[in-house]
Amino acid sequence: MLDKRQFYIDGQWVDPVEGKDFEVINPATEQPVAVISLGSSSDLDKAVAAAKVAFETWSETSVEDRAALIERVIEIYERRSAEMDDAIRLEMGAPAKFAREQQTPAGSGHFQATLEALKAHEWERPSPRGGSTLRNEPIGVCGLITPWNWPINQIAAKVAPALAAGCTMVLKPSEVAPLSAMLFAEILHEAGCPAGVFNLVNGDGLGVGAPMSSHPDIDMVSFTGSTRAGTSVSQNAAPTVKRVALELGGKSANLLFADADLETAVRTSVEGCFSNSGQSCDAPTRLLVERSVYDEAVTLAKRFAEETEVGNPEKDGDHIGPVVSQLQYDRIQGHIEAGLKDDNKLITGGPGKPEGLETGYYVRPTIFADVSNDMHVAREEIFGPVLAILPFETEEEAIRIANDTPYGLAAYIQTGDPERANRVARKLRAGNVYINGAGIDYDVPFGGYKQSGNGREFGQFGLEDFLELKAITA
Repeated sequence: MLDKRQFYIDGQWVDPVEGKDFEVINPATEQPVAVISLGSSSDLDKAVAAAKVAFETWSETSVEDRAALIERVIEIYERRSAEMDDAIRLEMGAPAKFAREQQTPAGSGHFQATLEALKAHEWERPSPRGGSTLRNEPIGVCGLITPWNWPINQIAAKVAPALAAGCTMVLKPSEVAPLSAMLFAEILHEAGCPAGVFNLVNGDGLGVGAPMSSHPDIDMVSFTGSTRAGTSVSQNAAPTVKRVALELGGKSANLLFADADLETAVRTSVEGCFSNSGQSCDAPTRLLVERSVYDEAVTLAKRFAEETEVGNPEKDGDHIGPVVSQLQYDRIQGHIEAGLKDDNKLITGGPGKPEGLETGYYVRPTIFADVSNDMHVAREEIFGPVLAILPFETEEEAIRIANDTPYGLAAYIQTGDPERANRVARKLRAGNVYINGAGIDYDVPFGGYKQSGNGREFGQFGLEDFLELKAITA
């Protein structure tokens, strides 16, 4: 078992002020693979003090120096990518191929997009009517709180723009999946990140997250996680009036029109929902299908779900793995049980584990059909491989159902009509709309409407979240 009890503070690995051991569990085996320490406000204070001192010099560095550091990070990250694959597989159960092709590449993708944004950014410019200068400056010391479901993706999406902006930072990764974050700290150290610019303190929400969001010497908190936790972060941050950027939950609608290539659209929809074992905040978990092709779509969805293999993350292939923890498994089972009580159809899957996978937090890929938008499985973010299928009659009804949610992170459209795709996309209340299977783009803004958060990450827009705007008038 790996001993990972130390924190990375002021350029070195240090012991916690007071050790509190916490085991990191491999979700495929239910056995511990590492032990970390859960930090306290005292550990956080040390890290914030280091970041505050480092900000005095790092904030004054040139664009060229910051770009050079990011280039070194990319080179070392790519060289150590196999280690990152293994860390993500062990900590959150990502299958080997999925970790190698999706999870790990997200880290270098964010750093590359940020590097391009850094070099292109206009740091000083004249005001629109002249006479004044508008100047961007780093916001200061940043507290970064990241989740377990896409661990290095969310770390890189925050650390890269913070570094590029000239900010210093303290990272609190999820205590459930901290191994990728600790490897990332090693990569930054090897790249020559100056002492105090990047600091890492492991811990839970109560011990580190809450004091981080309320800390008087932290100028900004960037948080990714549940809407409930994001609300707490905002409340804790309010007395110090710090900037708060939130990327929160979702219950994303996927609108499938009759003029789409039905088999391709349904396959894409099922795979999109079940990918990462359903543990993605922007997963297309509500499949809205036009009535004229509804029955056929349900039949296809059942077939594709039953073709979805669930298996050991160590095995290479296109299967899905376990969910991250016993707690998450139990929550998903509760949602499935609630779905069974509603007046809909369970067409495949259901409670319990797949046959032959009694050990590990494996969930049966599950589909409910004939769902109405007021039912539990259509309202709640389940965060597991559970798909709800809803019928609609008209384009207007599809848009109304899609927007009838407190969330607004993403939406999806499947149609053979480009004009309809563009028309509907402009009416959906979501921060990102993906058409006919389009994938993620690290250069465009990512973030949500409504209770899915505020602020935007990725590329130029992520960089701007970590900047202040100053007007100089002579």
